[in-house]
Amino acid sequence: MRSSMVYVSLALACWTAALGVAAAADPAAAGAKPLAKERIFDLGGGVKLEMVLIPAGEFLMGSPDSDPQAERNEKPQHRVRITKLFYLGKYKVTQEQWDALLGGNSSAFRGPKYPVNAVSWDDCQTFIKKLNDKFATQGGKFQLPTEAQWEYACRAGSTTAWCSGDDVAKLADYAWHRGNAGEAIHPVGQKKPNAWGLYDMHGDLWEWCADVYDRRYYAASPTDDPAGPAVNGYRVLRGGSWYLGPEYARSARRSWLGQNVGSFLHGFRVALGL
Repeated sequence: MRSSMVYVSLALACWTAALGVAAAADPAAAGAKPLAKERIFDLGGGVKLEMVLIPAGEFLMGSPDSDPQAERNEKPQHRVRITKLFYLGKYKVTQEQWDALLGGNSSAFRGPKYPVNAVSWDDCQTFIKKLNDKFATQGGKFQLPTEAQWEYACRAGSTTAWCSGDDVAKLADYAWHRGNAGEAIHPVGQKKPNAWGLYDMHGDLWEWCADVYDRRYYAASPTDDPAGPAVNGYRVLRGGSWYLGPEYARSARRSWLGQNVGSFLHGFRVALGL
C-alpha cells in the first residue's frame, strides 16, 4: 500500500509540474494569440494533413523495474521535460498524402487511406523536405518527432503499458496488432484515439523517429528535450506493428533499423516544431 501511495504521489507531482511548464511555454500565457488546437494543411487535390497541438510538460520516460515486459534499453526510467509546444500528425502519413507531394509510392499494402509503408528514414526526409518547401511561409518546421516527443505524445498523460491502461484486452479498441489485425495493415483512424486525439500510436506500423538509437542513452539523457546521441547509427522506431504482439506496442517499447532500410512494417507521422 505504501509503495502504491508513493507512486501516485509521484505521478501527481509530475503532472502538476507539467502544467507549470506548459503554462510557461504557451505563447498565450505571455499575451500572444492562443495556438489552434489543430492545424490543417492543404496538400492539394482535396488531400489534407491534420495535426494536433501537443502541450509542453513533464513525464517519466521508459519502463519501471517492476514491468516484467520491459527490455533493458527501456531503462532506467527517467524524468523528461518537453519544454516547447509542438504539433503532431493526428494520423500516420497516408498514401494519398505521400502521393499528393511526391507523386507515387511503393507501399506493399495499397490504398489511399492506408498509411504509407515500406519507407525508410531517408524516404521520410524527402517527404518532410517537400512539406517544408510547400509551407515555408506558414511558420514552424516539419520534422520527425524525437523519441521523447513520440513517447510523451503516445502516453498522453498515462503511466501504464499502453495509453489504454495495463489490460491488454482493452488495447484492441486502440490498436491493430498481431492478435486482431488479420495479418494486414489497416487504414488510419479506425480505432479510438488517445487522450490527446492521436490515432494509431500503438500498432499498425512502426513509426520512425528523428533520433539515432543508442541502447544506453537513457542513462545519460538530459532532462530537457532529449534528442538522442549526436553520432551516426541506426534510427529509432516506435509503436509496434500489425505483425507483432501487443507487448511490442507498449508506450515505452524501442526498436531500431538502418536509416536507408524500409519494409512493410514501417511508416511515420510528422511533427511541426514551433
